[in-house]
Amino acid sequence: MTATTVDELLTRELRAEHTSLIDATGREFDHHWLCTTAWKSGNFLRHSGVREDVTVGIVGENPLSLLAFFGTTLLEGTSRFDPPTDLTEVDDFRALVAPVHKLESDTYDLPRGAQRVGYGAKPEEPDIHHFDAGVWTENPAFPPLDIDPERTILTDGERTVSHRGILEAASDVVDEYDLEAEDRVVVRAPFSKPETIAAGVLAPLIADGVIVLTGDGSENETTVDRGTYAVSSEPVPESTRIDPEDVTIP
Repeated sequence: MTATTVDELLTRELRAEHTSLIDATGREFDHHWLCTTAWKSGNFLRHSGVREDVTVGIVGENPLSLLAFFGTTLLEGTSRFDPPTDLTEVDDFRALVAPVHKLESDTYDLPRGAQRVGYGAKPEEPDIHHFDAGVWTENPAFPPLDIDPERTILTDGERTVSHRGILEAASDVVDEYDLEAEDRVVVRAPFSKPETIAAGVLAPLIADGVIVLTGDGSENETTVDRGTYAVSSEPVPESTRIDPEDVTIP
């Protein structure tokens, strides 16, 4: 499919029963769930002040961190995966989404007014918003969007990436490696690299494939598995390798 902004991959018309996501435990989520829960995530994060032109830090590589990314995207914010622990000098930093235990241990220093959004165990501290519980109770609908394709969607702290740029890179991966519906893309590269999001998350969504998350792994590779394909910085046995370094984001 052709899309110029990431929200176009999550529209009501695209809700379907085919599997779009598999987590590290093997649990499967269909595209209807992914779309609806992304909208709910956006609605929840709105209560934490997330809006256009703010930055949201996201810690983790799992379905909830991915939902935080999509929710931030729908609100026209900028996501920064694996942010530094000192965020006091980050311009327009609005919220940090992270495991509750990391927020309660004061691992991160936030600027005044920034919100802490925790997932996992129920927070003991009242000023930590519980992402899991909040998302599931939110409205499963989202107002129509008109996002500028040049709006920033991701930053790694040194560079920024637009909707148009990351989708062009993802589409190039789909075309070059002939990704098709039901192809499995197993993500092992860190989300902090925009190329991982392009090849490991958005490319399979464009192709109606399956994002497979392996947890918070540190291996620098993403695997595409149909017959078997692999996106990896190193050779993967019995796989066609796609090196993340070859993914170019305009």
